[in-house]
Order: sequence, then C-alpha cells, then structure tokens
Amino acid sequence: MKSDHSRRIVLASTSPRRQELIASLHIPYEIRPSHADEHTPGDWTPQQIVEGLALRKAQAVYSLIADPSQNAVVVGSDTIVVLEDQVLGKPVDDADAFRMLKSLQGKTHHVYTGVACIDAANGQKLVRHQSTKVRMKELSDQKIDAYVRSGEPGDKAGAYGIQGLGATLVERIEGCYFTVVGLPLSLLSDMLSEFGIDVL
Repeated sequence: MKSDHSRRIVLASTSPRRQELIASLHIPYEIRPSHADEHTPGDWTPQQIVEGLALRKAQAVYSLIADPSQNAVVVGSDTIVVLEDQVLGKPVDDADAFRMLKSLQGKTHHVYTGVACIDAANGQKLVRHQSTKVRMKELSDQKIDAYVRSGEPGDKAGAYGIQGLGATLVERIEGCYFTVVGLPLSLLSDMLSEFGIDVL
C-alpha cells in the first residue's frame, strides 16, 4: 500500500505519556477521550484484557467520528501490570499504591500493553499487544512511602511510572521500554503501515 502522509491519527486517550509518544512520530494527530467502560470479565487473560480495552477505547471514539470522508486512523491503547497472575490496575488511593509497590518490590512482573487501530473511513480494525518483563529493586517502606508521596503513582497501572521517578525503582527490563510507558512505538508503527501510514 502506498504511504499516505495526509492521514492523521486520532488518539483515544487523555494520557500525557501516550500523547508525548504519539507526538514523537511526527504524524498529524488529535486527542479524543474515549470515556469507555474499563470493566472486564474476571476470566479474561492479560492479553484479552489489554486488547479488549484498547479496542473498546478505539471503538468508542470511532463511533463518534466514523465517516467515509475521514482520513484518519483511531488508536486506542491499554496497559496493565501482572504479578503472579494478579492484575494490578491504577491505585485507588495512596494506601493502595503503597500496597501495590510493596508487592512488586524485589520481584519480576509483566507489563502488557494492547493497541487497537480502526480506520475512521471504513471501520477496518487491527488489534495487537506486547509484553515486557520488569524486575523491581528491593525497596524499603521508607522509599516506597517517599515515592507514593511524590504523587507520581496515582494514574499509573501498577502504581509506578518508568519514565519518571519510578525509573529509580526498577532494576532491569526485558523487552520494549515503550510497552511499559503505555504505547509500544515499534508495534504501533508496524500497525499504522497496514493503514498506509509510514512513520519513516
């Protein structure tokens, strides 16, 4: 398919981190919050959760802008942290953030991010995911408390942000860094190319 440089991305997210990552691709984009329901069945696998929610977010925005004249691709994304088969979403409060970080410290967990793309003109869709292993350092209660009080964990799956102060809590990762941040750019680039959008 010939690359179409006039196409734009509609990001179905209000996440500042995802906005920064989309902007780094130097493709025209706009932001449309999805307001999608994020509840999932209890028997869904991590892969089903992130792919299902990414698609749900993209579909919510697609339903608002679907039009044959729209030269855009809607992108939805969702990220979860999984520790020993337990899914960790965003903490509900500081105590919950402390509990999550306490459970993650000194252990290896997986971060899953799902990405969904929908062509606004014809509804063609593509859904994929990636996972990355993250090993946390051994952390004292004092260090965990200091990080929680920084305010950074509040809106992040697993209660940490690897692109900020949370980087100091991480010992190592295996896989894509951007999967942990919330939008795997290499995967997204491959997906966009199937809609005629080539990053390079």
